[in-house]
Amino acid sequence: MRELVIDGRRIADDTPCFVIAEIGHNHQGSVERARELIHAAKDAGVDAVKLQKRDNRRLYTRALYESSYDNENSFGTTYGAHREALELDADAYRALRDEARSLGLVFFATAFDEPSADLLAELDLPAFKIASGDLTNTPLLRYVAGLGKPLVVSTGGATIEDVDRAVEAVTAAGGTLCLLQCTAAYPAAVEDLNLGAITTLRERYPELVVGLSDHQDGIAMAPVAFMLGARVVEKHFTLSHTAKGTDHAFSLMPEGMRKLVRDLRRVPIAIGDGVKRPLPSEEKPLQKMGKKLVASRPLDAGHVLAEGDLLAFVATAERTGDELVEKAEETARKLRDVIDRFKGRMKVEMKQLAEEVGRRSDELAEKAATYIRHCAESREAILEHHKKLNGSTPTTTSPESVEREIAAIVASANKEKETGR
Repeated sequence: MRELVIDGRRIADDTPCFVIAEIGHNHQGSVERARELIHAAKDAGVDAVKLQKRDNRRLYTRALYESSYDNENSFGTTYGAHREALELDADAYRALRDEARSLGLVFFATAFDEPSADLLAELDLPAFKIASGDLTNTPLLRYVAGLGKPLVVSTGGATIEDVDRAVEAVTAAGGTLCLLQCTAAYPAAVEDLNLGAITTLRERYPELVVGLSDHQDGIAMAPVAFMLGARVVEKHFTLSHTAKGTDHAFSLMPEGMRKLVRDLRRVPIAIGDGVKRPLPSEEKPLQKMGKKLVASRPLDAGHVLAEGDLLAFVATAERTGDELVEKAEETARKLRDVIDRFKGRMKVEMKQLAEEVGRRSDELAEKAATYIRHCAESREAILEHHKKLNGSTPTTTSPESVEREIAAIVASANKEKETGR
């Protein structure tokens, strides 16, 4: 029986798809961005997150390391500086490993060379990824297999003989592995996916779990791969298609990854158990569409049925009536709900209106009181002035007398101005 266990997660033909969010270097050398990607991957529902680890001095020739690399996607003026800017050190890996574990995610990485594999082993990561470019790197395959953790091996650009040699190298070193059908193009065109190779690999290696490293720009092909027997799907992951770097444009963003996981989880549910039988959800539609046999004309008792005696008609009026009653009751329930919501809303709005009217009434009452107070003060001032001019308080304070007093005060004031002048 084909089976692989990674960090306690069993992967086999009878298990859900094991989904890997390939972060790679889409963190752009930032631990914080890597952490954001891990959390976004968790929210999308994946099983694992994966990075890439290189010892650049060990991996590249001096000429390539020091070669000019100045372009819109470069993080350094030389290729070496560019690669170094994207690398995370051991402390960063340790922190991200712990972060992923706290979220219940499997955390592992691609080892591009022996020193990188040693570092990942020291961090006790539960598996290693081998990139397509190293499928024919037999010394690296043997070395990593000897570290005692499962290998997930991509097969992009390989012949079946290349795959045979890789499988033999890993198993001879005591390792276990999973093979991923892969097209080493970024992105891969639909016509180049060759998903039928999943069947080829499963038939050729009946003891190995087979999956898909999907570089296609979309999510439709992964469920097809699952139907063909893929039980591991790896998909590149980013937070933005417009981020700097060549990988982001074809990587899935969080919503795309969520939909991919959702669809992969739905496939085995949709497959069902294969037993053909009527389902409860079909009962009412079939009643509505069903027909019954009715005599085409009056028939005598004992009549032997012949062609033309019976006709097929739609469901009985009684059943149709029941459906109409049920529909009417449902409509009434919905109408009552609408009325109840309207009443509730009106009650709230009326309360708010009453409160507003109360506030406005208080404001008007306060303004009226202020006006009355000002009038009273003005009256007292006029009486006091009259007393000063005439030596006595006027006996009447009718509006007309008040008006005459005001006119007299104004005339007196004007006279004083003339005298002063």
